[in-house]
Amino acid sequence: MERNILEIEEDCPELIPIEKEIQVQPGQIPVTIITGYLGAGKTTLLNYILTEQHNKRIAVILNEFGEGSALEKSLAVSQDGELYEEWLELRNGCLCCSVKNNGLKAIENLMQKKGKFDYILLETTGLADPGSVASMFWVDAELGTDIYLDGIITIVDAKYGIQHLTEKKEEGLVNEAARQAALADLIIINKTDLVGQEEINHLKEVVSSINGCVQIIETKKSRVNLSDVLDLHAFGGKASTRLFEHFNSSGETHLDKAITTVTFDVQGSVSEENLNAYIQNLLWEKNIEDKTGAPMNIIRLKGIVSVNGKSHKIMIQGVHELYDLEETPETWKLGEQRINRLIFIGKNLDKKILEDMFSATVITERM
Repeated sequence: MERNILEIEEDCPELIPIEKEIQVQPGQIPVTIITGYLGAGKTTLLNYILTEQHNKRIAVILNEFGEGSALEKSLAVSQDGELYEEWLELRNGCLCCSVKNNGLKAIENLMQKKGKFDYILLETTGLADPGSVASMFWVDAELGTDIYLDGIITIVDAKYGIQHLTEKKEEGLVNEAARQAALADLIIINKTDLVGQEEINHLKEVVSSINGCVQIIETKKSRVNLSDVLDLHAFGGKASTRLFEHFNSSGETHLDKAITTVTFDVQGSVSEENLNAYIQNLLWEKNIEDKTGAPMNIIRLKGIVSVNGKSHKIMIQGVHELYDLEETPETWKLGEQRINRLIFIGKNLDKKILEDMFSATVITERM
């Protein structure tokens, strides 16, 4: 049952008005979330960034340390384990601290040093849900004036990645490694020197079956070109032009209740009210079911839509229960077919049901 946005209960997430064009403001600092299963190479990547000469002023918030970390003795953590005691300024211009929580307090205090850095990398714990961390950038309005979410990067172990991604969980539980892959804007397959190319190709197929629109790069010992991992703009209007560049999925479910990707195109325009109702039924009410009666569980939602009366293309970005509707810089050209393109990543997804319900909201196209 569709619900008018005015009838939504007060405790539901606050939406950003669709009329408001969200742009990166001067002085805003990008934040990239680094996630990955235990031992995949997150801390190795960040230690590499902290010690290499790259002429970038990056603030790194580490959530875990491996044994024998060269930086571990320099970073003091408070007794309750909730907050660092100080930031460490390194010779290569980077700032670093260690935390045991989601890093929100560290970021808030870091902003007092604004001007000493121009990028933030935030590491999550190996079992953390990066979606929960990402959501804090949407719900904390004050924080959002200083920083913006640039993207989510997931590191996958080339040797044990398939084992982690396909591990069976008890009924009702989500595979942590698969969820991290589902939420990623970029996946780094690390430790490729430990396996053959055939195993790497198989791992890529498994990753693509979970997240069909993610970019994948390969590396050894977490050594990457920083231009490949910074300034992704995955949550901004600039991402609209490359939203489907890396799409590689049939949309078919190969494993029962596995996390998969589905996408579809529908021509026409949709009203703002109907678009909100469609998304809210999926993300908030969770009352759209597959053919077996199981509710569809959306982990990540992306899309470009044509909203009736709007000349600009509208981007949808959703993580778990939260979503944005953002006006992109791109406009619909005269005579251009208005094609709505939606990507869903989650469990129990049924492409036909999702497409049919969206198609029912489309109105006559206005050129």
